[in-house]
Amino acid sequence: MSYSLKIIRKSEQITSLWSGGKTTQLAIYPADGDYSKRDFKWRISTADVEVDESLFTHLPGIQRIIMILDGEMSLQYQGKNGVHLKPFEQDRFDGGWTTRSIGRVTDFNLMLAEGCEGDISTINVNDGTHAEVLDNGEASKRTDAYYCFKGKSTMSIDDKETIVLKQGDLVILNIDHFCNHLNIKLSNHDDDSTATIIKVSIFY
Repeated sequence: MSYSLKIIRKSEQITSLWSGGKTTQLAIYPADGDYSKRDFKWRISTADVEVDESLFTHLPGIQRIIMILDGEMSLQYQGKNGVHLKPFEQDRFDGGWTTRSIGRVTDFNLMLAEGCEGDISTINVNDGTHAEVLDNGEASKRTDAYYCFKGKSTMSIDDKETIVLKQGDLVILNIDHFCNHLNIKLSNHDDDSTATIIKVSIFY
């Protein structure tokens, strides 16, 4: 098999407190990686920012991408231009920057260590089916994660495996260099439902 699959249900995820609210680690690579020791290649998480203003943890050598899921946030980078983000807007910045946030939000986070590249996108499954093809390109490994933020969706992989994603669930697909392409289809689980999926793609 040229890919591996892991399903992380909402009930399996661990939420912890930090100075500005609470955070949930959705996935980390390698699996025995330790965020507290900064020992990881990549990390996916969500966070609830419950204070009006907070200072981000200093993470030199880590590239960060933040997408707002609910609320609005201003990010202020010391000595650089800042941004104001609304739901499903995102920004990419260096974890070594002195970064201050203003606003109470729920956000989605991707952290990338040196040697990894990645991005975050939004898939709205309203009517019909969203179809896409994953291929490895020039990378030796590729990981794609699908996080169900709202609703419920049915996911099909190469018309062989079918998974039902409920709100808060995460599916991770790891593709090696032997995989030429992988066909992914996302559809509404119920005829009258809609789903919002946050997708992460990582190349390393």
